[in-house]
Amino acid sequence: MPVAIITGASKGLGRALAEALAARGWDLVLDARGADVLKEAAQAVAEHGTRVEALPGDVTDAGHRAGLVAAARALGGVDLLVSNASALGAEPLVRLGELPLEGLRRALEVNVVAALGLVQEALPLLRVSGAGAVVAISSDAGAEAYETWGGYGASKAALDQLAAVLGVEEPGLRVWAVDPGDMATGLYAAAVPDDDDPRPAPASVVPAFLRLLDERPASGRYGAPALVEGR
Repeated sequence: MPVAIITGASKGLGRALAEALAARGWDLVLDARGADVLKEAAQAVAEHGTRVEALPGDVTDAGHRAGLVAAARALGGVDLLVSNASALGAEPLVRLGELPLEGLRRALEVNVVAALGLVQEALPLLRVSGAGAVVAISSDAGAEAYETWGGYGASKAALDQLAAVLGVEEPGLRVWAVDPGDMATGLYAAAVPDDDDPRPAPASVVPAFLRLLDERPASGRYGAPALVEGR
């Protein structure tokens, strides 16, 4: 069975993607900081009959990243790496003039440095997979200028560039930066707690990721809503 590592997998898009992959027979290594929530998610995902390893921890910890890859190796390798864990930099979001620099450092460490660190750890296994793929969860905030989203957006712009260069440097892999679009997630609620406008559930964009895996288009940046709509 193919094996995927998904960070930030205890809820939201990470969990929805884990559910969909497990339903297709993928074995999974799941990461999140909250041990109890991650355990519950892993148990639910495992009901599809696949092997699921849940490793709570912080992706900024090199030892934790090594543990994720070791767990995947024990399951057979790494065919897919999904960097979904994210930090906002401030909760709720604030304008750049008030953004704590420590918060910006945290966003960059989680969203960029740790994502690259995990790729580096997993590269030997991805290269021999035969169908190795990396998915970096991006954001329109990385491409557009939205008030209060500057720190988070800067980290996602950096992640997009890393993904683009990785795709050039590793032609044997598929490297996709994916903007999932607006979703009803805990991350968004923490970012803008007074915004109660309805938003799509994360599961609604999962077909976009499955399409990427099925069709394996060229490495690049993709918008999940367009993929779902068949564009």
